Amino acid sequence: MQKPILNTRLLAAGLIISSALGGCATTAKNGETSPNDPLESWNRGAQSFNDDVDDVILKPMAKGYLWITSDAVDEGVSNFFSNLNDIGVTVNDLLQFKMLQAGMDASRFLVNTTAGVVGVFDVAKHIDLPKHDEDFGQTLGYWGVPSGPYLVLPFAGASSPRDAVGLLGDALLSPLTYAFLLSGGMVNVVSMASSAVDVADTRAGLMSTEKMIDEAAVDRYEFIKNSYQQHREFLVNDGNVPIQEADGFDIDKEVSALEDADSAAPATAGANAAEVSAVKAAPDNAVQITPITDRAPVVTHTLKLEDPKQGRSPKAVPVTKHFLDLSAPEE
Repeated sequence: MQKPILNTRLLAAGLIISSALGGCATTAKNGETSPNDPLESWNRGAQSFNDDVDDVILKPMAKGYLWITSDAVDEGVSNFFSNLNDIGVTVNDLLQFKMLQAGMDASRFLVNTTAGVVGVFDVAKHIDLPKHDEDFGQTLGYWGVPSGPYLVLPFAGASSPRDAVGLLGDALLSPLTYAFLLSGGMVNVVSMASSAVDVADTRAGLMSTEKMIDEAAVDRYEFIKNSYQQHREFLVNDGNVPIQEADGFDIDKEVSALEDADSAAPATAGANAAEVSAVKAAPDNAVQITPITDRAPVVTHTLKLEDPKQGRSPKAVPVTKHFLDLSAPEE
């Protein structure tokens, strides 16, 4: 499961200091607030704050963690915290009535806690018990709670009002939270130290992702926002997200509408005759765009096909297809 950059217990501290960011929040890049991102000014300021914290504290800590740990130790630490996370995953499975998956995740936790030495070794993956990704934010989405506008939280990073509440729910399902709140002395020290290791391990795992974002993104804020929203939508719907283009454009519906309009066109015969005439009049390898009323644009292309082995003379093959038709041309 993808974890936030910092442990969810820092969310409370982030909300306390959030008022300080109001004065330093930058305006939207285009100077106006987008209806789809009403909190953009706040979000950019919060992201800038998080980037500063990351540059000064988290990134150096992650680099030091990678320097002192081997690959085997790094994997063991990641497995340990992933195993603890399976407790919350199992509870959210039950809240979403995914009973079969809940049984698998509960079994995964038991197997890794015992045979995997408190989760250091991921034994469950070798017996067909894969890792699932469920959290309280997804559970709220399952029950119809809207995500709300995109929201960047101090320390916690990319989120939404629904997922911010989900972070608190996930914190309540974490054993480390109760170890910190209900214990004292050395137990608190160990709990805080384990949280620091969790943060360092998580941040170390994001090194390659950060490099990709910095190199690929024209606007880093928009890249992170779009990636986060699409990823969360994918998780909430268990991958069953309708494939649509920007601004709600559904290509399947548009293609279907074009096909219906094409079959019902009254001047089809005359249009086809015009296409054939255009093909005959066109020279070899010529490309023409023939406008036809109430139809999709038609591309007329004459190809030369020659078999060098047989020494045959080239022949012209007309290729007349709608711009959305990808089928092979007929000879």
